[in-house]
Amino acid sequence: MQEHLLVPLDGSEQARDALEYARERFPDAELTLLSVVDPADAIVSEPITGAYESPAGTAGAGTEMLDELETTAAERVEAAASEARAAGHDATAAVVVGHPSREIVAFAEDNDCDHIVMGSHGRSGVSRVLLGSVAESVMRRAHAPVTVVR
Repeated sequence: MQEHLLVPLDGSEQARDALEYARERFPDAELTLLSVVDPADAIVSEPITGAYESPAGTAGAGTEMLDELETTAAERVEAAASEARAAGHDATAAVVVGHPSREIVAFAEDNDCDHIVMGSHGRSGVSRVLLGSVAESVMRRAHAPVTVVR
């Protein structure tokens, strides 16, 4: 039976390295490349203009930003899947919206992934505490083995 690998991609060099690792280490595996769009990124990207109401003309701006982030993520992950298919791999692309670590774990479970291969930004100290570690959270919560590439 062919192994099914989940490779989360966030556009970083570390995620790209994880994809290369998965392609080299598991040449016969089915690859699902996943991009998780965090809704908080759309909120953070919007300017803070008022505490209680949106200025005229900006209602829905967060939704528009989220749509843009989803489109960008879909293009990026589909390009990576196309590249993997061109190299002879069985690869599909997927995009979901939500908290990255939760969505990665849920996607792996819902899609019967045998293994998760992901990149780590290698943060430590205060930046790790403040920004969190998606890879660490996935390792703690996933039912499938997780390989972290740094």
